[in-house]
Amino acid sequence: MPSPPAATPRPLPLQVSPPPFPLCDLCRTPQPPPVDATSATPPASSPGARRQPTLPLHGKRRAFLMRINNGRMKMRNKQRKSSALNFDAGCRSSLSFIVWSLVGVALIVCFFSVVRQADTRQNHIYFRHLSATRELEEIEEEHFRLPPPHKVNPRAVKRRGPRKAPKVIDQYLDESSAVHALFFPDERSAVNPTKGGNDSMYFYPGRVWLDTDGHAIQAHGGGILYDHITAKYYWYGENKDGLTYQTHPKSTYRVDIIGVSCYSSKNLWSWTNEGIVLPGEPTNVTHDLHKSKVLERPKVIYNDHTGQYVMWVHIDDANYTKASVGVAVSNSPTGPFTYLYSFRPHGFESRDMTIFKDDDGSAYLFYSSRDNTELHVSPLTKDYLNITVAMRRILIRRHREAPAVFKLQGTYYMITSGCSGWAPNRALAHAAESIMGPWETLGNPCVGGNRFFRLTTFLSQSTFVLPLPGLPGTFIFMADRWNPSNLRDSRYVWLPLFIGGLADEPLDYSFGFPAWSRVSIYWHRKWRLPESWKGYT
Repeated sequence: MPSPPAATPRPLPLQVSPPPFPLCDLCRTPQPPPVDATSATPPASSPGARRQPTLPLHGKRRAFLMRINNGRMKMRNKQRKSSALNFDAGCRSSLSFIVWSLVGVALIVCFFSVVRQADTRQNHIYFRHLSATRELEEIEEEHFRLPPPHKVNPRAVKRRGPRKAPKVIDQYLDESSAVHALFFPDERSAVNPTKGGNDSMYFYPGRVWLDTDGHAIQAHGGGILYDHITAKYYWYGENKDGLTYQTHPKSTYRVDIIGVSCYSSKNLWSWTNEGIVLPGEPTNVTHDLHKSKVLERPKVIYNDHTGQYVMWVHIDDANYTKASVGVAVSNSPTGPFTYLYSFRPHGFESRDMTIFKDDDGSAYLFYSSRDNTELHVSPLTKDYLNITVAMRRILIRRHREAPAVFKLQGTYYMITSGCSGWAPNRALAHAAESIMGPWETLGNPCVGGNRFFRLTTFLSQSTFVLPLPGLPGTFIFMADRWNPSNLRDSRYVWLPLFIGGLADEPLDYSFGFPAWSRVSIYWHRKWRLPESWKGYT
């Protein structure tokens, strides 16, 4: 029999001796018994010195943990304090946000209130004079049938071939055509202030306009000055009562310089001839005003500081290469004016020009420059005899000429013409918050008539815009209907001009539609100033 396996000896229980020191209640590590500071003996190295009490290891651990707990408590207190501060900061930021929001709302309310008051004021002004100008703001259509073209000999057509039908503008410029006669009626229909009757005080655009002596008014390309000293209106313009001719077949039509005429009136309808206030020079060929030269677009303003009447004109030679401005002065609105000099403003060409006197007495020169591709504007000196160093180019690459500047309620407006020689073209209205620009285009100001009239500025070209005192927002648009083959027979087109309503074209720079109002020139075959206006002359 196999013997039973030997029994595996059982391990003896591990005898753990008790620690020589009591265990710590926190970390369960042996701690030495506390040492009695009174019974401790000084170390051998420092006889007689008292030994500093030392904390047991258990006390150090407890102190260490207490410092940790104190640190945690401080951190919690700091966190609580910062959260309170954050809450206060949040409250303050929210409060400031609310305050600024209220300020913004208040500003918006004030802005709309001001706009509303301005609109109310404008509406009040408008409605106050609505009854007086209602007739002038009515749109009047013009329906006319153009005469048939001249009959052509069939043999000539067969021999030369068919010819293109002439354009209406070409027929209009041809003095021998029936179309020309339609827009240049003879003197039998002339406006005559010496005759009374039902036509008294009525303007007839395009008809012959006689002065108080019964002669046709010669004040082309001019402007009007109201003189507070004499309480009269003075109309200055080119006297073209001479022979029209061409220096060579391809040159423009011209009349030798006769001078600048002046007419006076108290009602803007009946004009008295005051004579030629700036005559041409008949003999001195080198003089700017020699009869062979060019004098155009005279404008006169009064200088309140010097007491002088200052005239600015376009000075040129027969070939239009001089392109300068000329200056003349007088102590009386009826002259005689003393010619001073001519120059090119800032060294640039100057052709069609005008001057404008602002409400504060400052004056400005506007002129077409750089082959009429742009306009320039420059302030005049305080004596109005020269220009300052400031200059601004406006309407660049727009090819505009014949500027006429006016102002209403802090906004500057201007009417310009295109560049097409003697042929009429489409006018444009412009506006600016500052007279030095930028200037924005508002569109074609012509209203009524027909499409042909609107595209040709009623067959005329702008020269001046006259404000009517006592009728805010109401002006007279002054223009010339040129007769190039017989310049002495050129006519005047005066029409009512109003500012109001929305512009019909966006801004040049695509910023949307402008904030200023539309300029409207209303066509009327026959019109007169309101009866109530007489008291303001």
